[in-house]
Amino acid sequence: MKPFADHFSRLAPAYASWRPRYPEALFDYLASLVTRRDCAWDCAAGSGQASIPLASRFRHVIATDISASMISQAPSHPGVHYRVAPAQASGLGNETMNLVTVAQALHWLDTDEFYAEARRVLMPGGVLAVWTYGLQTIDGAGLDRELARFYSHVVGPYWPPERAHVEAGYRTLAFPFTELDPPSFGMKEYWTLSQLLEYLRTWSATVRFRELVGSDPVDGLRRELATHWGDPTSVRQVSWPLSLRVGRRP
Repeated sequence: MKPFADHFSRLAPAYASWRPRYPEALFDYLASLVTRRDCAWDCAAGSGQASIPLASRFRHVIATDISASMISQAPSHPGVHYRVAPAQASGLGNETMNLVTVAQALHWLDTDEFYAEARRVLMPGGVLAVWTYGLQTIDGAGLDRELARFYSHVVGPYWPPERAHVEAGYRTLAFPFTELDPPSFGMKEYWTLSQLLEYLRTWSATVRFRELVGSDPVDGLRRELATHWGDPTSVRQVSWPLSLRVGRRP
């Protein structure tokens, strides 16, 4: 079993507030893949970023995460039942789920154990969908240069090794399901400079830098970005590429 690497419990409120939202079209697409929309399992749900949109398309959503702190930050919803549970031991019944999702978390899981659990709980023909998003881009070349430098050189040494799977769009991970060819999706937010910086503080590498170095690297980045941003209260478009893998239970 892969040990639990708890990168986010200590910043659960910030994670819930400052992580970008997934596009509604993604959830429409996932719902279109199943013939019944009774039950979905959102595994490693964190603070419910995918659970809530799923609840508008499925009658029941079970959202699990191994971190009680993250689950405690999830918004309540009549269609979502939250529980603390590891990915490989969901507590769900055999062949009870139409859809299983993992949003921005597959790289933290023991994939062999999780895939076995997903196959167990999925109904015949049920769908597994996993996705991740990479480095953001902003409408401004100077901003992107500074952010790339921060990502690779300032906090770069503090990324956990699992980050390589995110950068590869999960193509470096096995996916033992009958894989489909999904459409492309992207993510967009319209943020001020302060909002962007709060998001950067939720990166696992930023958290580890603060813990090991004892200072906040985002403070220095603020000064660099401010020269390119202009009015810090002005809003800019922030975009992320979204990598999606979808497959049916064999």
